[in-house]
Amino acid sequence: MTAASLDHPLELQQLLPALIEQGLITAQAAHSIQAASCTQHPLECIAAQGPCLETLTQWLAQHAGQPYLRIDPLKIDVASVVPLMSHAFAQRHGILAVAVDAQSVTIASAQPYISAWEAGLAQVLKRTIKRVVANPRDIQRCLHEFYRLAKSVSGADQKMAIPGNVELLSLGASDKEPDANDAHIVNIVDWLLQYAFAQRASDIHIEPCRDQGRVRFRIDGLLHDVYQFPPQVTTAVVSRLKSLGRMNVAEKRKPQDGRVKTRNPAGAEVELRLSTLPTAFGEKLVMRIFDPQVLLKDFDQLGLSSADQQRWHAMTRQANGIILVTGPTGSGKTSTLYTTLKQLATREVNLCTVEDPIEMVEPAFNQMQVQHNIDLSFASGVRALLRQDPDIIMIGEIRDRETAEMAIQAALTGHLVFSTLHTNDAPSAISRLQELGIAHYLIKATLIGVMAQRLVRVLCTHCKRVTGVENIGCYEAVGCMECRDSGYRGRAGLYEIMPLDPALKALVTPGTDIQALRREALAQGMNSLRMAGIDKVNAGVTTMTEILRVTPGDSETNPLFVGP
Repeated sequence: MTAASLDHPLELQQLLPALIEQGLITAQAAHSIQAASCTQHPLECIAAQGPCLETLTQWLAQHAGQPYLRIDPLKIDVASVVPLMSHAFAQRHGILAVAVDAQSVTIASAQPYISAWEAGLAQVLKRTIKRVVANPRDIQRCLHEFYRLAKSVSGADQKMAIPGNVELLSLGASDKEPDANDAHIVNIVDWLLQYAFAQRASDIHIEPCRDQGRVRFRIDGLLHDVYQFPPQVTTAVVSRLKSLGRMNVAEKRKPQDGRVKTRNPAGAEVELRLSTLPTAFGEKLVMRIFDPQVLLKDFDQLGLSSADQQRWHAMTRQANGIILVTGPTGSGKTSTLYTTLKQLATREVNLCTVEDPIEMVEPAFNQMQVQHNIDLSFASGVRALLRQDPDIIMIGEIRDRETAEMAIQAALTGHLVFSTLHTNDAPSAISRLQELGIAHYLIKATLIGVMAQRLVRVLCTHCKRVTGVENIGCYEAVGCMECRDSGYRGRAGLYEIMPLDPALKALVTPGTDIQALRREALAQGMNSLRMAGIDKVNAGVTTMTEILRVTPGDSETNPLFVGP
């Protein structure tokens, strides 16, 4: 570009020759672009003929000698950057503040040769301006979403401000409860849910703090900061969600549970499970988002290898006994159980569950929810189910001796029982049952097997890169626009399946040696979680760093290769 072209918007006739020269478009495509009537940004007009808009943006940044930025809303402190300029100013110049510190402000623009706004903005903000080139479509979308949200937050905060008395203000008193049905609050909640769906979040955390309320999303197992609300707005948002979940809005001293059904941007029905917790600064609310596709997944999609599937199916084909799935919260136990039960729930079988709460409603099951306020516990629920002529029973979790004893009784009377335990690995389930007071001979008589599992992040197929190191760490995470620069997209399961064969049952004694049990299970062909992870690494599914993050080690064996 020449000096004469500075402070002029981009034009097609300026860009097309350079793009043809770079081989990004053909002369024929350039002719079609010029012939078409397009009122959008020149890069969007060109992208309509085939080239990727993000690739064109990267080329423009290099061509203009400015840094390129792919806008990731999760990495922008929206509450800090929106007040830097008015919506009208940002819209008029097509710019978006994406970062700010004490010395500088980073501004994204899709017009690198327009700089008329720079000097005035730098003077007003008393900071230097750092320019980056970003996708024009992302800039416009974020401008709309960020300022719309900021307007709703500001409007809600002003409505809740205490009128008049300055002394009351200084004391932090309030003369009214936040209005959960205020239009601003409704807009904030709608944005929160739709944004979570767009970001593939599995959980939404709304956490009251001393000065601000914090919103975080869990994406692929890791939490990300999203936004900060004023305290009163946070309270109103929580109240709105409690109302939607049919919870007692006035009760703030006790934990509560609720459910909400809504739709994602694609129109599919999504169920949210809500849980509140009283904290020092107000109620914390967590929403777990249940993927409507979970019940449609098969074992290949969950991540089970063919050998593990054979072991699992051999266990689940038994007529009676107990099968346990173990792992920490959020390790995918629910998905595994629901996928299994979905396959077992034929028209000839009466399948009943007792859950706390019911994770996902499935018409093929008879589902009952634990309700402690009326003394309907897991144990009493199982006792009731046994009078309902069941074939298969699923107990949400074995937490106490009474529930464990009812599960044992159900298995001894000819039922197939599924349940979960919180243990680090499969062999530890034996010691956990013994700690709950179950005799070793009852465990040997009823336990079919145990599956331990974890969820591991999957490498993004668009950007993963071969490291060149054989056997270990075949690929590494890079980061691209598809995975939002994390290098990972989605999660898969790691499984440790331990069928209780006669050799293992012989080791179940009043003082079971778990390490001896583990060694024998490995000798019988069980893959440990760490070994299952290494198989995933060798298959190019994930990285060794990720495996070490999510799997327990074994002090008796090599820290990388867990084996007998």
